[in-house]
Amino acid sequence: MGRSRSDLSELPREVRHAFGYGLWQAQLGDTPDGTTALPQFASGVFELRENFEGDAYRSVFAVKLKKGVYVLHVFKKKSKSGRAMPREDINVIRERLIRAQALDKEKI
Repeated sequence: MGRSRSDLSELPREVRHAFGYGLWQAQLGDTPDGTTALPQFASGVFELRENFEGDAYRSVFAVKLKKGVYVLHVFKKKSKSGRAMPREDINVIRERLIRAQALDKEKI
């Protein structure tokens, strides 16, 4: 959804591979190691976390949709204080989830 694909392509190779493998597992119906549920958005929304060279990266995806796994947001976590997700990232995820749910309901 949105810029998720291009944002993913800009991450370090090791992070791209880790997220790619985790998303592939999700497509197969498995739960990737290190997956965290994000019930504040909806049931079926999860986060993959990857740390690389002192930076924290996140990939948020939705699996409880009929047409497939929707990658809602991929980002480098910039917050230096605490574990909370930055407000602007929360807003992006909410907007893209609404769009993914609408796309998922459309007839092909």
